[in-house]
Amino acid sequence: MKLIVGLGNPGREYEETRHNFGFMLIDRLMARAGARRFREASGAKVAEVTLAGERALLVKPQTYMNLSGEAVKPLLVRYGSGELANVIVASDDVALPFGMIRVRGRGSAGGQKGLKSIIERLGSDQFARLRLGVKPDHPVSDLASFVLAPIPKRDRQLLDETLERAADAVEVILSEGVERAMARFNERVKEVTSDE
Repeated sequence: MKLIVGLGNPGREYEETRHNFGFMLIDRLMARAGARRFREASGAKVAEVTLAGERALLVKPQTYMNLSGEAVKPLLVRYGSGELANVIVASDDVALPFGMIRVRGRGSAGGQKGLKSIIERLGSDQFARLRLGVKPDHPVSDLASFVLAPIPKRDRQLLDETLERAADAVEVILSEGVERAMARFNERVKEVTSDE
């Protein structure tokens, strides 16, 4: 079974923040699959669904971001035969502009602490990931506070569109593979300037 892991932090205070884009994507996939509820397993909220004709386990680790690997490792062993090819991780990425998604077949954590935890616990970075851009379009003094702040209303429509594209990308990864998803979704998003 494929594990689709969305990274975020549990708790109402984090629900609408940029750092929880991974959780938001899992909720979007849950709705697409017509599933109704999560259950608890290995320190995560999980739901078994069918997406793009494939059985998948949707995963929202409840360990807080920096310990995401603690939940992912036992779930991969139990549901994904321990195979790294069965993991797709979705997370926010401060290096990508808001509205951009990036699919990769492997790679470093790029400073994302949830990805770092998963790489450490799995002992490898050879798993697919989907990064959702959260880079600020203006100078910020504290990046951590920025990603943990609620998303402003003006950004909700672009967030919705981004989550739709990201959900499409996950389905393409499942049905056609990472390379095909990279070719279709790894495009630059036009950044809106303040005078438009």
